[in-house]
Amino acid sequence: MKAAAFLYPWDVVGDPDAPARLADLGIRQVTLASAYHSTRALTPRHPRHRIVTAAHAAVLYPPGDRWQGREPRPYAAGDWAPGDAYGEAARALSDAGLDVHSWVVLAHNSRMGEDHPATSVVNAYGDRYSWAPCIAQPATRAYLTDLAAEAAVRPGRPGRPGQETRGTELESCGWYGLAHLHAHDKIGGVALGEAGQYLMSLCFCGACREGYAEQGLDPDELTAAVRRALEPVWRGGHEGDGWPAVEKLIGADLAAATRAWREKTARTLQETVVAAVRAAAPAGFQVLLHADPVPYHCGANAGVDPAHILSVADGVVVPCTGGAHLLEPFAARAGDGAVLAANLTVVSGMGGSPATLAADAARAAELGATELRLYHAGLASDADLAHVAKALSHAK
Repeated sequence: MKAAAFLYPWDVVGDPDAPARLADLGIRQVTLASAYHSTRALTPRHPRHRIVTAAHAAVLYPPGDRWQGREPRPYAAGDWAPGDAYGEAARALSDAGLDVHSWVVLAHNSRMGEDHPATSVVNAYGDRYSWAPCIAQPATRAYLTDLAAEAAVRPGRPGRPGQETRGTELESCGWYGLAHLHAHDKIGGVALGEAGQYLMSLCFCGACREGYAEQGLDPDELTAAVRRALEPVWRGGHEGDGWPAVEKLIGADLAAATRAWREKTARTLQETVVAAVRAAAPAGFQVLLHADPVPYHCGANAGVDPAHILSVADGVVVPCTGGAHLLEPFAARAGDGAVLAANLTVVSGMGGSPATLAADAARAAELGATELRLYHAGLASDADLAHVAKALSHAK
């Protein structure tokens, strides 16, 4: 089964040994970040540094001319990824015999929310989530669509035919909500449960208020209903998980109407983004989405309808570190040739289990996985990578 590892450009740029070291793991592909959110990352093997601080969401290449005079527009990286860091890393990895696919983070951008507050999700209490662009707003959708096309389809080296980037994986291509490892998070004091998370992730910006009205709702009445429903949650009540818990909190009709608006908005964004990437890409360019099979979920793994997304994209990358069960809804609807990539964390310090990778990969294959994604080759220790190499050598 084909295995690919996630990587940042700064894991490669300035470390001439990195490409061969990665190839020796037994992976065939690197999924390399080209547009990424703010982060602080360990680089345990780099000859020049041990910590990289990406101060804000940025593209890791020079932004193109399409952004001149536009707002919002992508931010260039600072000294953590200067110039065309993505291109430099992609060329080195390609020269080592590895396929390179871009890794594009879309609706997750704190800098954008800070500079353009009106673009953010607004909850029922009027609080703005600066990290979560509202995907219902036309200007934001246009920004995300153009960003996806540019960041996904990176050109090859000058003077040589072809290109290093052979496909893309789109993260956060849907709704982002309350749950987010943002700064020093202090939001775990009240157990919201899945239902509370959903209600706290509903957006009430102008575009979403219009959307709720299209569903026959009065936005002001919906806001009040959400606040009333959350009162027992703030007192320590927990209505449980799953969609029935949402219906219990605000009623089945209101719940269905909000869900209809949000799912339509996410589906149409996903269709538009994938179409834009394909229009910019050469033939055979693979487009995958990081996805969760529960359509009302939001976050890095966007909630999707499995049948719909597999009719739009070439496949999905599915979080499987907590178990591979999320693969099953996709496997039940996947046609021939669809990629179902099981995403397994192999960094033991981040909750991964590289020592059980072989068994976890076998279980994922039983549930329908056709490929593996390993998070994250640049963050893992030498001991973690040794487990990866051993597991992949046995899989050959």
